[in-house]
Amino acid sequence: MAKHAITAAEAGYLLCHCCHLLCRPQPGSIHSRCPRCGAVLHRRKPNSLARTWALTLTAYILYIPANLLPIMTVTMSGRGEPDTILSGVKELIVGGMWPLALLVFFASITVPVLKLLALTFLLLSVRFGSHWRPWERTVLYRLTESIGRWSMIDVFVITILVAVVELGTLATIEAGAGAVAFGGVVVVTMFAAMSFDPRLIWDCMAPKDGEVSSHSRPEGAYRMQR
Repeated sequence: MAKHAITAAEAGYLLCHCCHLLCRPQPGSIHSRCPRCGAVLHRRKPNSLARTWALTLTAYILYIPANLLPIMTVTMSGRGEPDTILSGVKELIVGGMWPLALLVFFASITVPVLKLLALTFLLLSVRFGSHWRPWERTVLYRLTESIGRWSMIDVFVITILVAVVELGTLATIEAGAGAVAFGGVVVVTMFAAMSFDPRLIWDCMAPKDGEVSSHSRPEGAYRMQR
């Protein structure tokens, strides 16, 4: 019979969301503050689900113009056509630059879609109180949070090209509205991942009165739920 591992919150401790210091709030204090950075302490991130849902839906909306609008226009000798992300990948493939095409496709198409789907899955699983594989869902959140910044490769490349390629009438590169929307997708999904509180995954796993914990990995549960 598995034994329920006591959590930090049950032991009277709170984790500072700013500096990650484990604190014991003063007895009777309504708005306790972190002794190291002075931030207000909360048992969980305030309105975590609502803010994460709002940011995730915003990212879904921005993702549409990010793929439909031109991300940049390359003009050479007075001639040039705007390119979307997909048409840019196609041009790279036609030019024989398969590795770069795969990198752009993975960073600009695959990663944002997987990140949005992962956030949606985590939000729905918490919303419906799922008990399915909490440890694996926590790992999924860590991966989603860590890979978001690598989706900015397109934006970095366009920024560098616009700054460097200024050869007068010979060649110019201009960023398009799609680049702004794509940058918005990346930034908004990063904020969405930061707003999500993974401890909510474990909250619904806590045994109710008279029940015994059925965690498949109780030591992992104790380590993750600070």
